[in-house]
Amino acid sequence: MLLSFCTRRTSVSTVGVLLASLFATAAAFAPVGTWQRRTFVASSSSPAVLASSSSRSSTSLYANVASSLLWDEVHSKIGQETGSGSGGKRRLSRPERKALERKRKNNRKTNMNHRKHNFADRASLLNGRRAPGEGRYDLHSTAISSLNKNTTTAEDVLKAIKRAQNLHDVHDIRAIERFLLEEVDHGFAYGYRGSLLARLAVAALHMNNHKLARRAIEERRLQHRPSMLPMESAAIIRGLLRVHNVTDALYLLDDELALPTEGANFGDEAIQEIIKHRALALGSVASRHFFEDEPILAVQACQRVAEMGPLVRQAKLTSAQLDMPWARIVQGAAQCESKRRDGTIVIENNDKVKLPCNLVYAVLNAMTTFPSDNDDLTFERLSNALVRRVVFVTGAVTLDGCPPPDRGEAAFIGRSNVGKSSLINMISNRKSLAYTSKTPGKTQQFNYFAVNDKPGREREIKYGDVLDSEKDLDSLYLVDLPGFGFAKVPAYQRQEWSRFMVQYMETRPSLRVLFHLIDARHGPTEEDERIIEQVGLSLPHRGSNMKKVQYVMILTKADKNVKGKKRNAGKVAPAVLESLRTLLKANKLGSAPMLITSAETKLGRDDVWRYLRLAAEA
Repeated sequence: MLLSFCTRRTSVSTVGVLLASLFATAAAFAPVGTWQRRTFVASSSSPAVLASSSSRSSTSLYANVASSLLWDEVHSKIGQETGSGSGGKRRLSRPERKALERKRKNNRKTNMNHRKHNFADRASLLNGRRAPGEGRYDLHSTAISSLNKNTTTAEDVLKAIKRAQNLHDVHDIRAIERFLLEEVDHGFAYGYRGSLLARLAVAALHMNNHKLARRAIEERRLQHRPSMLPMESAAIIRGLLRVHNVTDALYLLDDELALPTEGANFGDEAIQEIIKHRALALGSVASRHFFEDEPILAVQACQRVAEMGPLVRQAKLTSAQLDMPWARIVQGAAQCESKRRDGTIVIENNDKVKLPCNLVYAVLNAMTTFPSDNDDLTFERLSNALVRRVVFVTGAVTLDGCPPPDRGEAAFIGRSNVGKSSLINMISNRKSLAYTSKTPGKTQQFNYFAVNDKPGREREIKYGDVLDSEKDLDSLYLVDLPGFGFAKVPAYQRQEWSRFMVQYMETRPSLRVLFHLIDARHGPTEEDERIIEQVGLSLPHRGSNMKKVQYVMILTKADKNVKGKKRNAGKVAPAVLESLRTLLKANKLGSAPMLITSAETKLGRDDVWRYLRLAAEA
């Protein structure tokens, strides 16, 4: 048997030499007569092993030891010649190794299934794990098994609260409630108990345990009012809004985040924290009402946010410090406005609150009172909500060629190459709505762009189709007036433009806003001075039955005065500002606002839209 086994695994000559050495050594140690019958026992994982009976002499023991050493040598030799490796184990093929890896991977996935929490199943599981005689403050957590007022730290309690909230462990949250409200006093963890109660209230609201949340809030208000942090109060307010408890949220807002009293030091860090978190909490209130299709309450919240703007500026808080969620509020307002337009939600008349033509304008009004962060995401959503459709209507060269005055108009005037078309593209979030060119004087007519007109207006303009739909409430016209000064046109045509502009400003009943664009780098040119003079003469001569026109001066290309590419970059030389103020006062336009913009860095988008609202609401 041994010979046949070995010849299958290695050469005959090698086996013969090894067997001869084996029997020679065994004979030397074992005298004749002591040999007994020996058998070879085969193993599944190793070659045959020589086994002898239990009764043998010490001499035969040496023989067996020697034979074992020789068998190891045989085994090693066989492994070397066959390439089976150490131990004689067969090397697995690649498909077998891959199958084994898949099996181990599946086993790991099976063992990880307990981390995918199903709160309902998890609650029943945890409740079923209660041991008989479990203490009042024992927890299911393996890291923190129980709470003790002498050894438990505030960090331990905080970890336990987080775990109970994440797993919806009702047993643990009740044990923490008993521990914080019944076992320890207000001096627990060096006065940190108030913060733990705030965190417990947030966790209870997350688990819809309103009774526990109210109890924790009341205990915190009674025992820890001097040490309450505005950040914790704002977190509780957001938790109350999440469970639709607006009444308690507003009460908490006015109680714990009340406005500073008159004469307060706005440079104090504590006052700044209150102002910051009150503004954030009001933003959360507005956002929640918009997403829940409650526009009246949302607009009221936006009005309260707007009232916080001057206080924020007085406290000298930056947009980075505030981090207001404007993008989310605008998204909620746009969603609510869309449902309002298609009739999904019905709004009852309210004499106290006047809703704007577009609910996004309520958010914009609040945004303009705060320091601007010029965030691209926020203004992309803002522009898409305010400019849903825009189409070129006509190019007029006389007043008779203008479209019917059935909506408000915002006109843009200025010398050639000052950036009128670029500004229109910026505020409408379009790349090529108004044609831009490096060659001055490309705009040579009064170009009318209809914003939020009735759907399919392009077919009506191009093919004469009759549409039954109506324009939106916030529809308006953007009018791009021809550029003066550098335009390469004959003198008589420039005079025609001037007469047309005077007639347009004095007799156009739908005109609401007139934007005058001036290059911030160079200040007013002679042509700009003539335009300001003409505006000062024409606007007061409008008919008594016409609404007042708001004249706004826009200083374009302000980013060119700043070295390097910086966000929110834009400035104007003091000499330029002084010359403009003097010119405006001389023409009785001293109250006209001045805006700084840049089509390159998108600076001033919110300020321009604040005045475009006048045309939309006409």
